[in-house]
Amino acid sequence: MLICVLYPEEELNRESFQDEIKPTENEVRALESQKITLSCNYTFDSPNNLQWYRQYPRSKPEFIILTLGTTDSENTEGRFNVTNKKESKQVHLELSSAEVTDSALYYCALQPTVTGNP
Repeated sequence: MLICVLYPEEELNRESFQDEIKPTENEVRALESQKITLSCNYTFDSPNNLQWYRQYPRSKPEFIILTLGTTDSENTEGRFNVTNKKESKQVHLELSSAEVTDSALYYCALQPTVTGNP
């Protein structure tokens, strides 16, 4: 059975329209039990963290996993593994074994280091 994972249009940082995070592909397809990697590129130099969310139809987005954005890092939660490559400004979400229930809209988001009132 084929599953389909869709990315949203680019997500913009609240602080500046120059800083953004966006998917490298708008759609990723895989068969059940295959490994899937979803990737986003970001332009922000030093985000506090990089987050991934999943949204099913007619549901609100749900948090999946995060990784620190200030260094190269990796974090695993269940079947999800997230890796930040700071030098290339890419964050990757890997699903170790795809299931039909993984078909959803996935969001990559960043939290900037700049604080204050937006």
